[in-house]
Amino acid sequence: MSHQFHPDEWAARLELAACYRIFAMLGWTEMIYNHITARLPASVCGTDKQFLINPFGLHYTEVTASNLVKINLQGEVLDGSPHPINPAGYVLHSTIHAGIDNAHCVMHTHTTAGVAVACLRGGLVQSNFYSAQLHDMVAYHDFEGITIHAEEGPRVLHSIGNKPAVILRNHGLLSWGRTVPEAFAILWTLQRACEIQMATLSMGQPIPVPAHIAQKCTRDSLQFDDQHGGGAGVDVFKALVRQVDRIDTSYQQ
Repeated sequence: MSHQFHPDEWAARLELAACYRIFAMLGWTEMIYNHITARLPASVCGTDKQFLINPFGLHYTEVTASNLVKINLQGEVLDGSPHPINPAGYVLHSTIHAGIDNAHCVMHTHTTAGVAVACLRGGLVQSNFYSAQLHDMVAYHDFEGITIHAEEGPRVLHSIGNKPAVILRNHGLLSWGRTVPEAFAILWTLQRACEIQMATLSMGQPIPVPAHIAQKCTRDSLQFDDQHGGGAGVDVFKALVRQVDRIDTSYQQ
């Protein structure tokens, strides 16, 4: 199957398909909904911004490298795929891919913990080991309904600014990054922060983490340190791909 695609496109397809299976393994699925998208490199599409998205109607466990759909910023299918795409996913993800230069990968989830924190008036509280690693990295966007209207795009970009961890109020979580592993590391940290906060608030009031401590935690966080070969989520992503491979390698088709 790989011979049908440019080698760099096939590599991007394999990585993204593996990421869908990682999400499924972690339970970060919402039936056939939600999306992980990745831009294709210039070696494949030149100066055009093209990206891969999951076929609408398939569960994450059914996504493979070859059935990912290649589209442009206008939502046009470029690879002759017979599968439709979800308008809500296209609008939100294309907005971020187009408007943020470093948004190579965009991830969006509706996990219980993520949606629960998104519904809290105060949002994410800086009170645990994981939220302390996201100092000044979290943006909020107010709920405007299902994201199928392009007119919301500029407001989404304004809300996000340059912050890679996003809480869509009343809705869910989102992350973007320069690579798939980086976007994953950010989302994983945000997800864990929400899980711990949900557990903490069920028992009582949390102990706040001072801003100067959180700032130090974020600076020292290994998963965001790309000065070394395994930083920016690379090592943990590879470890999870190995777990997926032990379960099911059909994503490689």
